[in-house]
Amino acid sequence: MNRPFDWRLVPLFLAALDKGSLMGAARQLGISQPTAGRQLTELEQQLGTVLFERTGRGLRPTPMAHGLAEAARTMAQGAATLGRQVAGAQAGLAGTVRISASQPVACVLLPPILLKMQTALPEVQVELVVTNAVSNLLEREADVALRMVRPEQGSLVARHIARVDMVVCASRHYVARHGAPAHFSDLLAHRLIGFDQADDIIRGFAAMGFHVTPGQFALRTDDLMAYWQAVCAGLGIGFVGRYMVDPSPEVQVLLPELTLPHLPVWLTTHREVHTNPRIRAVCDFLAEAVPAAMASNNPPVSLDAGRP
Repeated sequence: MNRPFDWRLVPLFLAALDKGSLMGAARQLGISQPTAGRQLTELEQQLGTVLFERTGRGLRPTPMAHGLAEAARTMAQGAATLGRQVAGAQAGLAGTVRISASQPVACVLLPPILLKMQTALPEVQVELVVTNAVSNLLEREADVALRMVRPEQGSLVARHIARVDMVVCASRHYVARHGAPAHFSDLLAHRLIGFDQADDIIRGFAAMGFHVTPGQFALRTDDLMAYWQAVCAGLGIGFVGRYMVDPSPEVQVLLPELTLPHLPVWLTTHREVHTNPRIRAVCDFLAEAVPAAMASNNPPVSLDAGRP
């Protein structure tokens, strides 16, 4: 190599390789054909090898050009990634976003989504706040919240992005020991896992015409991850979001024909911080990624068309 290699000439090399002519490469890069010719010659001089044979029909890549193509494309991709990161930092994307979510969402649904977000928004750091309270958002303890209820406070902006389908489920070990219910009424003869203070499940039974008291539950807890682990351990039949059951090989859906009320998923931010580019980017990513994560499990749902 006659002098240090100028990596800025790599885009021309790739354009010439893809287009097969100086004219095509020049058009792709927005430069004149003579400039493209001079740059290609300069690149070959720097590398000390011929990359293209000039013919009447255009450019014919040499074996050396084909051999360098993969490394050149890798270099171009790295430069593009660097450019996006710099642009993101200049646009105010670099920094921390605090995301608040309930236990099941934070522990089961979000981790693979956040892994994808690391690639899409590498300049963003995430602080995950695991709580069911909405007050932390109002008190600015979080920037973004995923909630199953729509906040009523006027200072919060909420977007309906998905829904959680609830299912009846039990561990395969439990079913092997106690059998599976054939009808909803059969549940009353089984060991049930319920909530302690919350009465959601009791109200659900009442809506189906059955009077159930707390004493009819074999185990009660308001800790949602403890609830899920109790189901997995085979302590009884529970009621959880389908997104928790499907990835779990030891738990199966019971009464699949039964339609339980679904829970809406609201993406919520504080009105004043929603205009922050970093928070907006995270919100837009979650608004697409959360429904996609549930798409294979949940039927189509009509979502709010507007963006907050």
